Amino acid sequence: MLDFGKKLYIFDGAMGTMLQERGLKAGEIPELLNITHPSDITEIHKMYIKSGADIITTNTFGANEYKLKDAPYSVEEVIDSAVKNAKNAVGENQYVALDIGPIGELVKPLGEMSFEEAYNIFKRQAVQGEKSGADLCIIETMTNLSELRAAILAVKENTSLKVVATMSFEETGRTFTGCLAESFVTVCEGMGVDAVGVNCSLGPKELKPVIQKILNHCNIPVIVQPNAGLPVVVDGKTVYNITEEDFVRYMEEFYEMGVSIFGGCCGTNPSYINKLSGILKGREIVKREKNNISSVCTATKYVNIDSVKVIGERINPTGKKLFKQALIDKDMGYIVNQAISQVKDGADILDVNVGLPGINEEELMLSVMDTIEKVTDTPLQIDSSNPDVIEKALRIYNGKAIVNSVNGEQEVLDRVLPLVKKYGASVVGLTMSEDGIPETYEKRVGIAEKIINEAEKYGIKKEDIYIDCLTLTASAQQEAVFETVKALKEVKEKFGVKTVLGVSNISFGLPKREVINQTFLSTALSYGLDLPIINPGSADMMNTIYAFNVLNNTDKNAAKYISVFSDVSSVKTKETAKKKELKEIVIDGLKDFAEESVLELIEKEEPFDIVDKYLIPALDIVGEKYEKGEIFLPQLIQSAETVKVCVNVIKEKTKEDTKIIKGKIILATVKGDVHDIGKNIVKIILENYGYEIIDLGKDVSRDEIIEVIKSQNVKLVGLSALMTTTVVNMEDTIKKIKETFDDVTVMVGGAVLTKEYADSIGADFYGKDAKTAAEIANKVFLKF
Repeated sequence: MLDFGKKLYIFDGAMGTMLQERGLKAGEIPELLNITHPSDITEIHKMYIKSGADIITTNTFGANEYKLKDAPYSVEEVIDSAVKNAKNAVGENQYVALDIGPIGELVKPLGEMSFEEAYNIFKRQAVQGEKSGADLCIIETMTNLSELRAAILAVKENTSLKVVATMSFEETGRTFTGCLAESFVTVCEGMGVDAVGVNCSLGPKELKPVIQKILNHCNIPVIVQPNAGLPVVVDGKTVYNITEEDFVRYMEEFYEMGVSIFGGCCGTNPSYINKLSGILKGREIVKREKNNISSVCTATKYVNIDSVKVIGERINPTGKKLFKQALIDKDMGYIVNQAISQVKDGADILDVNVGLPGINEEELMLSVMDTIEKVTDTPLQIDSSNPDVIEKALRIYNGKAIVNSVNGEQEVLDRVLPLVKKYGASVVGLTMSEDGIPETYEKRVGIAEKIINEAEKYGIKKEDIYIDCLTLTASAQQEAVFETVKALKEVKEKFGVKTVLGVSNISFGLPKREVINQTFLSTALSYGLDLPIINPGSADMMNTIYAFNVLNNTDKNAAKYISVFSDVSSVKTKETAKKKELKEIVIDGLKDFAEESVLELIEKEEPFDIVDKYLIPALDIVGEKYEKGEIFLPQLIQSAETVKVCVNVIKEKTKEDTKIIKGKIILATVKGDVHDIGKNIVKIILENYGYEIIDLGKDVSRDEIIEVIKSQNVKLVGLSALMTTTVVNMEDTIKKIKETFDDVTVMVGGAVLTKEYADSIGADFYGKDAKTAAEIANKVFLKF
């Protein structure tokens, strides 16, 4: 029986590499060979089995309805044949893993494909895989956490297959879309995945730091499937620069670090697996220390609750007339501004509550979450008393959220806790029951104990349970104030869980509320409060936390305190107190404010001066932030979309388009490749820098590109390829362009490329990301 926790396992190596050795032509769909050449596929599987593999991966990486829409065979036919081919190769105690790769389209919040659309595509694959006899499922080469979550849910909700999940990381320690290794493993472990790890993109040497992070942040088995180094061109062929001996040497290091599942990706043939098996097979698993971490995250931001962390309270209608009206009016601009200002003021987590009588809370919660996720990567606390709203929100949330909340009522616990477990969230437990809030701290501690016990029955780890001992108003229940902090202290010491308090409740009905709030916060912190829910726009409250972290020895060397207060001339101001300028609107991605700002500027300045003085400089700043890792793909795209709004306003006002266009650029994914995620992102950015983009789409032939260059007199061409099997077409296209034209520049990009590889196939430039592509375009068009 397959048990990743008790035995070391070896997966197979690359399928694409083996197919190329057998004459697979560039651009052919590898998955269709399961039907047209089944004996070849089975023979490759058998070679890996003979080399010592325990688990064979089906040839179904791209067997989804999106990639096979024009194919002569259905998803079901391809997967059924693939599983049977693999089954024909395995023997006793050997297993078949259904291989599920990325769809090839960006899933929200990065793209236009909805979460449920992605889910249904993966569901179709998973259901057929189990029906055909697969023993487990490996979801691999993912770069978008939202897409990965959709795949995990599709497999777990519709099959009984074990799930292995891997992502592809760059040397930055992040995926192409910016996902952190810490966020990836936190989400996967929370959702009940059986093993997590890395595959593709890099060789074993480059992956070592990422693997260490993964091991440090999860308690489930870890899998490593690196490439055989980095791609290079030798005698016109793509090869990889790590020998079998070097590959195995690194893998043995990973074994000693605690990795227990091994395999190979691009460039690793049966010889690599044979040497790997010879060194590792039969060894005992290296035991790892348990990681007891309380954390929340988005794809691009990970918050370890190892010290006081601030939950921003401003996205909540309670006691806020303007916010209530914004919810009624669906004024996303106002709501997003609240999110951005709180993050800038120091919030680590944002509470999101949109509950008002007479509104569709479910619809509004999803809309607000989607909007916030596009402008900030700060984790969210989903605050609702409606279990249906909580489930809908948790389902699409791109990370690990906090659910606020449950209480001691059994009905509430039984309704909400299964959702927290299923989606891998954390949960706030309120120390109240059917009888209300107890007066004494002992009774509140009793309710806390019940909540903790019930949560653990559902399999929720203690690290993911946060107890709120409830702040009552000092003006009405003065004697209860210290019952709250005594309960907090007892809960912390007795159960070892994290604690939460809504601090500002303490001062309702009293004058000079900030004084009461600040004093109560200081007291609660000294009694063990971990997560104060406060207004981070209050300098006094934030200053109390900065000072406490120094005194409590969590702000080592007072580094944060010094960074905040070293510039005594800087004074905190609320973002809402001043009107944002156009550059700031673009940088923050505030689309709802863009039109009004541009219209005001048009009254004072020449329309096209606005592009040069405000929009392009703002995009440059956004690009620099992206390059430095201060923002990530969602924020980059949102800023570009904001510029698009501005440009459309200018075009509408002037009725002139030509002045905005700096030059024409062709973008295309080469023949045989159906991936255009990266190309589409480059298109968005280049358009907003003022270039006319001729997007030829994906699977584009060399001759079509040549024809469009001639007819449109294009001087810059951008080519994209994701798969190792299609970069040969990229090289062929570049060669033809250079033979036909003397003055056409070619830039290339894609997951399988490096600068050295781009140089070796004749490209003029390597565009590692959208920001670089814009810089290349600016450089090229200076010549004309």
